[in-house]
Amino acid sequence: MEFEVLKSLVIIFGTSALVVFVLHKLKIPTVVGFLVAGILIGPYGIRIIEDIQSIEMLAEIGVILLLFTIGIEFSLAKLIRIKKAVIGGGSIQVLLTIILSAIAAYFVTENTNKSIFFGFLIALSSTAIVLKMLSEKGETDSPHGRIMVGILIFQDICVVPLMLLIPTLSGEGIDVIDIAVKIGKAIMIIAAVLLSARWIVPNLLHQVVHTRSRELFIITIMLLCLGIALLTSQFGLSLALGAFLAGLIISESEYAHQAMSDILPFKESFIGLFFVSVGMLMNVGYVFDNYTKVAIAVLLILGLKILTGMFSALMVGSPLRTSIHTGLGLAQIGEFSFVLAVAGKASGLITEDLYQVFLSSSVVTMIMTPFMVKAAPSVSGWIASRHLLKRLSRLKDISEKEGFPRKRQGHVIIIGFGLNGRNLAKVLKEAEVPYVALEMNNDTVREMKKRGEPIYYGDGTSREILHKLGIKRARLLVVAISDPASTRAIVTTARNENQDIHIIVRTRYIVEVEDLKKLGANEVIPEEFETSVEVFSRVLHHYHIPRNVINEYVENIRNDNYRVLRTIELPRKSLAERYKFLKGIETETFLLKEDSHVDGHSIKELRLRSVTGVTILAVQRGDEIHHNPKPDFVLRKGDIILLIGKREDIFQAMEYFESDKFLVEKYHR
Repeated sequence: MEFEVLKSLVIIFGTSALVVFVLHKLKIPTVVGFLVAGILIGPYGIRIIEDIQSIEMLAEIGVILLLFTIGIEFSLAKLIRIKKAVIGGGSIQVLLTIILSAIAAYFVTENTNKSIFFGFLIALSSTAIVLKMLSEKGETDSPHGRIMVGILIFQDICVVPLMLLIPTLSGEGIDVIDIAVKIGKAIMIIAAVLLSARWIVPNLLHQVVHTRSRELFIITIMLLCLGIALLTSQFGLSLALGAFLAGLIISESEYAHQAMSDILPFKESFIGLFFVSVGMLMNVGYVFDNYTKVAIAVLLILGLKILTGMFSALMVGSPLRTSIHTGLGLAQIGEFSFVLAVAGKASGLITEDLYQVFLSSSVVTMIMTPFMVKAAPSVSGWIASRHLLKRLSRLKDISEKEGFPRKRQGHVIIIGFGLNGRNLAKVLKEAEVPYVALEMNNDTVREMKKRGEPIYYGDGTSREILHKLGIKRARLLVVAISDPASTRAIVTTARNENQDIHIIVRTRYIVEVEDLKKLGANEVIPEEFETSVEVFSRVLHHYHIPRNVINEYVENIRNDNYRVLRTIELPRKSLAERYKFLKGIETETFLLKEDSHVDGHSIKELRLRSVTGVTILAVQRGDEIHHNPKPDFVLRKGDIILLIGKREDIFQAMEYFESDKFLVEKYHR
């Protein structure tokens, strides 16, 4: 009996590995593989596992760890930046979904309270699936990613009041004092957790790290994650929200990256269990017997949630394409809806038949989510390009009143004004190169506009916006955004509009390099490997590999789309052999003082190389630097001379400068 859980885990992981492997060959996302595995081995499939309670407990840990890692990737500062999406977008999405869903459900239940309860169930989206998909695609910080994350955070917070309202909807009456106390406790615990991010947790981690025990560090991180999640659940909040808050706390410390790397293996294992456990809930027999009901429910859920997700994103200032993308990403039912459904069933708010329809349709929407997310960039781009919806998009366009720049010529267009975009703008300004920037974060546009930046609000995938920025007359386009789908669309549009423009693209992943070049990018800079290029360049420089050889390595790697790094090919010539060539060679600087005998004499007269073996590389005189000075260059007091040679020779040269040996050598010639 004690081995039942272990036996179940072996079956789950074995079946999941097989199903995921087969579906991976068909290029179907792993999330679908886990769901299908759960359907197969669950109590409604071939019944290998019938008691899923213990599995659900482990699956809950998966959700906790997922939200914890997402919290670490975020930070309090980043959360504050998306407050508009959390408060504005989240409240509009939840409220509008509840209202529309309740109206639709009323035609079936003919009961107002039960209809509102159905609105509760449909309002929530799957935090686990959406955040996993965004993380895998590297789109957590993209425009649609920020909106989705903000709305999901608000939904998780809403679980508390929604649970508290179930007794009221079931006719048990309402205890205002009890509800106020529970909500007050929830607010207090959130405030306490966030305040500890400033003082308690950083000091605790600092003491733990000082022990130099990796085991203690991992245990402490797990304790913070599970402990805060449990603490928040005791005050009526969800475990997942508590885990997210725990991640936010650690994100404020310098140990966030180490915590992430230590937790990652646990997260990937347990999150698979979560999706398997969800698949086990689906009664395949019921779906086949009632496919019409389930199909109608799925279509209604998807239609309502796409509409409300899109509308809420539009209301917080997102462009139409991003709003459609958001709606498609949030169209499924959430895992916390299952918790509400069980509570509602116990209170009599949902019948057994409707409960089965809800469970079946929920799992179907979850299975469809990876495919919808994958298709979202193309679908949203196509819909946003339709003539009728272009007008709607223009109504939401909040670009600056003074309009876009006119009659610019030979300028640089920067798409995305994050860290990379700002640094580029700074350099261009110093070099007096004309540029304009485009950004979809309205707060960033307002802030940078006040600082005098030529920045404008708009969607770079829009041909009209690019025309307003002068794409036809621009010399160079730099795309520095964290949205792969938008990046591809921008490159395609820009190349079609201007065949001569030079396009430089920053991307997060190496796999996108070749596709972007095929679409028309001249240069693609992947963050993954540019760091590697910088590191190996410095290592080779330390080994005195000639600069032109290092540059040749770098140029060949970039021209070959980083294939050398992808295939882990190393230079055949031994670095040790090259190192021997310049072993012992060093550089040193020397200041000619007021009483120097060298003052007023040329380098040729000095005969430094023939006497000491040391060469003068450069001479600094005031603010002016003379590189590779000619033999007739006359040295003056106050000059700083850059010398190169072996260490012992450089010491000899310094003595030569400071003594009168130079004059003796001169008169003996």
